[in-house]
Amino acid sequence: MMEWTDRHCRYFHRLLTHGARLYTEMVTTGALLHGDRSRHLDFDRAEHPVALQLGGSEPGDLALCAALGERWGYDEINLNCGCPSERVQRGAFGACLMAEPALVAACVRAMREAVSVPVTVKHRIGIDRHESYEFMRDFVGAVAEAGCRVFIVHARNAWLRGVSPKENRELPPLRYELVYRLKREFPTLTVVLNGGVCSNEEIAAHLQHVDGVMVGREAYHHPWTMAEWDARFLGAAQERPSREAVEQRMLDYLERLARRGEPWSRASQHMLGLRNGLPGARRWRQVWSDASLKHLAPRIVASRADAAARAAGFDPQANVDAALTGRSSCAAVA
Repeated sequence: MMEWTDRHCRYFHRLLTHGARLYTEMVTTGALLHGDRSRHLDFDRAEHPVALQLGGSEPGDLALCAALGERWGYDEINLNCGCPSERVQRGAFGACLMAEPALVAACVRAMREAVSVPVTVKHRIGIDRHESYEFMRDFVGAVAEAGCRVFIVHARNAWLRGVSPKENRELPPLRYELVYRLKREFPTLTVVLNGGVCSNEEIAAHLQHVDGVMVGREAYHHPWTMAEWDARFLGAAQERPSREAVEQRMLDYLERLARRGEPWSRASQHMLGLRNGLPGARRWRQVWSDASLKHLAPRIVASRADAAARAAGFDPQANVDAALTGRSSCAAVA
């Protein structure tokens, strides 16, 4: 989710779910040790609970960066051992680290000694075309001995040569049964499943076998699905918000950015899927995406976007009725 789940995206997602844990995009140790730390680490306190996802392979550097994350207020430090991009591999981290469980264990141990918050690991079920449950099992076992108790498992192999990152999310087959087996064989560990999850019904099915589910691009493109999560999966008693209420709170946020002199369009791009499944959604997105309007105040653009949606068939009252019956949520997932 590089360049996707930035602080603006996470703020928007928090308006939809209060309980789900949010993760940053992967931040490399080099970026934190030698770059603009505030740019990479600053976040709104409304984002809690939020985890900092690190990319790196040198135990000392990771320990320093984990300590920075804890100092900034993050609730969890996550080590990425799943990204398959060649650029990441050239930095000797990401999915290629699965071939070096002893090194990952050393990294986890160093990070745990540096912080009091949980240190977790995100990884694949394997690398390249070698399909072996035992490979993943031994990796998890070695890292668990270093004190890691939470493993987020993308249920695909990472093919490290000859395919793009996008193809790596589509071509390697999904093998959920291996993640289920991992949970059965390591019952005291927290096992979270990731990869290809496209609906709340699928989340519910996976939760019969594992402790949690991580959703990435589907949640980004169809964010309204998250509005069900608190009540359905996290035991929250409060009613889910209306789309109108979420949109109004996001407009408040955009206005705060504008008053600080920050380009509000960097944040508005993350909410473009909010009306997916409703009449006029395409026209609404087009107005918000129009670069010629970015000099205007956010509420002026919002008014134009709403007018364009109504002209294309959006009925606010029908939207309220759909939200009350749940039909709009189903449409957003479809």
